[in-house]
Amino acid sequence: MASPPPPPASAAAAAGATNSVFVYGTLMAEEVVRVLLGRVPPSSPALLPNHQRFSIKGRVYPAILPVDGSRVSGKVFRGLTDGELDVLDIFEDEEYVREIVGISLTESSDTMLAYAYIWGNVDDPDLYGEWDFDYPFKHCLLKMLI
Repeated sequence: MASPPPPPASAAAAAGATNSVFVYGTLMAEEVVRVLLGRVPPSSPALLPNHQRFSIKGRVYPAILPVDGSRVSGKVFRGLTDGELDVLDIFEDEEYVREIVGISLTESSDTMLAYAYIWGNVDDPDLYGEWDFDYPFKHCLLKMLI
């Protein structure tokens, strides 16, 4: 038996959606979020201070770890339901740890708290360099969605 589809945007509002999530990798693509949640929640460009985004050897998605003096650009999705947050938890898998972080909105410099998925293995030898959203993501994953 197939799982029921995710709730539409109006149902999310009725369910008292209150979660915000900072995203910095594959979830920055609205096409991916729409497939996962059945909608694209409102978002704003944001920065996560004192963290760095890394490429992961052999994978098309990135990791972030705390690194003093660095910052990660991304966006924050607002108004996610607890159920939608559960879907993102499953998507991110056990290699990531969901933590509450302080971010700043780039359009207003306002700050807020949001969840972010932090790489769980700070000593991972497969982390290297800076991850590039345009490649391999746009060239590989988006083709799978089209």
